[in-house]
Amino acid sequence: MTKPPLSCEDVLKHLVAYLDREIDAEAAADIERHLEDCRGCFSRAEFERKLKAQVRATGAAAAPERLRARIKEMVEKF
Repeated sequence: MTKPPLSCEDVLKHLVAYLDREIDAEAAADIERHLEDCRGCFSRAEFERKLKAQVRATGAAAAPERLRARIKEMVEKF
């Protein structure tokens, strides 16, 4: 017996876990099949992927020296 296809609501509920590879292979395959057929969910997944990449890239940027000095000064006060 085959499972019914996932709804958009189901996909969106598990999208972050899917993108973070925190779901099992079967669930990931179900979501991938849905994304192949649903342009709306595919677009949302692409947006989330790009957002996550942007956040990762931002986290790798070094803080300006002036900010680092202010933080160091504040920490030394305590």
